[in-house]
Amino acid sequence: MNNTEGYQATLDYAQQADRTDPLHKYRKRFYFPQHNGTDTIYLCGNSLGLLSDNVQGSIEQELQDWKKFAIDGYRKATYPWMYYQHFFKPSLSRIMGCSEDEVTVSNALTVNLHFLMFSFYRPQGKRCKVMMEAGAFPSDQYAVETQVRHHGLQPADAIIEIAPRAGEKTLRTEDILEAIRLHADSLALVLFGGINYYTGQLFDLSAITQAAHQAGALAGFDLAHVAGNVPMQLHDWNVDFAAWCSYKYLNGGPGSVAGLFVHERYGSDPLHPRLAGWWGNDEKTRFRMEKGFVPQPGAGGWNISTAQVFNMAPLKAALEIIDEAGIHNLRAKSIRLTGYLQFLLYELSNIRFEIITPEDPAQRGAQLSLFFPDRAKQLHQQMIDQGIVVDYREPGVVRVAPAPLYNSFEDVYRFYERLKSLNQDLQDYRDRGR
Repeated sequence: MNNTEGYQATLDYAQQADRTDPLHKYRKRFYFPQHNGTDTIYLCGNSLGLLSDNVQGSIEQELQDWKKFAIDGYRKATYPWMYYQHFFKPSLSRIMGCSEDEVTVSNALTVNLHFLMFSFYRPQGKRCKVMMEAGAFPSDQYAVETQVRHHGLQPADAIIEIAPRAGEKTLRTEDILEAIRLHADSLALVLFGGINYYTGQLFDLSAITQAAHQAGALAGFDLAHVAGNVPMQLHDWNVDFAAWCSYKYLNGGPGSVAGLFVHERYGSDPLHPRLAGWWGNDEKTRFRMEKGFVPQPGAGGWNISTAQVFNMAPLKAALEIIDEAGIHNLRAKSIRLTGYLQFLLYELSNIRFEIITPEDPAQRGAQLSLFFPDRAKQLHQQMIDQGIVVDYREPGVVRVAPAPLYNSFEDVYRFYERLKSLNQDLQDYRDRGR
């Protein structure tokens, strides 16, 4: 790779980069797991973000309001529970690049995917197929498989999986677009992960959406690894729908409430198919307790049940910090921070691995996936034993994700330093022609 940033494999360089980083101050707002009495090198924000220092107060506020108001908390709480889901709209609209009416929070990611597929996967005759990337996250595979079966179709016939070319680990955008064109007559839906969980590849959502629409299909995305990681422009890209979790880069906590996006052209159509519940009904008529579902305008019309206040309070607090830092500032730092990680990994000579995530920053987020052809689990355990928190995914990949909100250049350098010290009797090589 070209070292256009002037990176250096020294502790002095890393510490100087942190001193000049305007986002470095946010690091002290988060709690790091401990290893032998010191902070771990936590590079696992792609699986679970860290706890921020304002979350406890957010939860305690709801406990106090429950204690003080009981049922009246729905209207009198500091953040009235009746409208709790609305408090997330400003932040999420900035992160996802859409209007406030196009986003909402509810349920969990796969639940939302099922609800959205019920609305947007409407197979008719020959136009019945769903296209997705081969090796999508298992939950997405299960959701699509069961949705297809729900319509009386067989997954082998109705699901098209796009795989990388022989000898390659990631998909080429031109191959995705060509596959959409070739299957234009039979496609009902294109459903991709925004970032592939295994390779860390960021897909061109705008181009995929445009190609899907030209083919007469709809385009939806699982943005689990995108939300809070890479800024989106879902409205301008004309994306039909999307869903995401909030416990990764959004730091909402384990199992925290998920989010969804529905383009305004559907949100303004009260007759668009959906599964209905009380909390999706128009707030002006909700308490008339009458038959006949009248959806709220916008994505809120896809809400089902009462807001999960104690599951939402941590995310509300976490988003305050992201708002203050700015999603575009976070992305700018992330590009530089992940670039530094890549530079340092190329400096290693004692461990045999391949970075399978694209080199181009425009085709990745904060994650680099390291493929080890052998002894991957053993090496991952050695990292854990040295206080490095990263995760492992079969087959043979260790995922390393420096989150720009709380990770530092020194974190990345310390990771490199400890990885370099691991005693592996593996042959030195360079995968990328170095």
